[in-house]
Amino acid sequence: MSARPDVTLAQRKRRLVSDELSEAALQMLALKGFDLVTIDEIAAAAGVSKRTFFRYFASKEDVVVRFLADLGSGIRAELAARPVQEPPSVALRHAVLAAMAVCADRSDHADRALVVVRLILRTPALRARFLEHQAQWRDDLATELAQRLGLDPGTDLYPRLAAGMALTAFDTVLQRWSAGDGAEDPAELTDRSFAVLGPALDAAERRDAPEQGAAPSPAADPPRSGKLPARPRSFREHE
Repeated sequence: MSARPDVTLAQRKRRLVSDELSEAALQMLALKGFDLVTIDEIAAAAGVSKRTFFRYFASKEDVVVRFLADLGSGIRAELAARPVQEPPSVALRHAVLAAMAVCADRSDHADRALVVVRLILRTPALRARFLEHQAQWRDDLATELAQRLGLDPGTDLYPRLAAGMALTAFDTVLQRWSAGDGAEDPAELTDRSFAVLGPALDAAERRDAPEQGAAPSPAADPPRSGKLPARPRSFREHE
């Protein structure tokens, strides 16, 4: 009976130390710049040892990138929670909106997010690490999209292409939002981005998705044989 509360307490304590390290790092990095802050200084500001620092983070870069890494896991979680019948553009837009919510929050969280985003986009080492995280997000989103649409993420092109488009929108909104000192509404920027991407996302999905139990739109209705239109028939006609 006591095991579960003990684990929860340990997790909460670990999260608290991690947050204190992150907060100390962000404050110092914002004041001095990324290259001028050492791990020793971050650890001292958080009241922990350097050894404790490395229990939570592999490097100085990870302290900063983790803030946006959490957004990546939030994107997939939101996508998985969206109704299956939603068009991919709608589901992906809501997933990105959920990740951008912290930036839209008119509080200290938004200010902190702005500091982090600026550090990442303006520091080559952080930018490179952020792109590494995005590569993993793309794989995760592609897997989730493939499950939703009944596609094979290893052979079908659509899941990875759609995931890449959604993350391009995410990255573009972050850059625009940070460049404007957080003045523009990231939710509105996200909506505008998907207004551009939406037709391509949904048109490609209707063309490439296999026939499902739900009735597809008339424009995308496949022949009764279950094969994709035009290309398979034209191959047979020329044999």
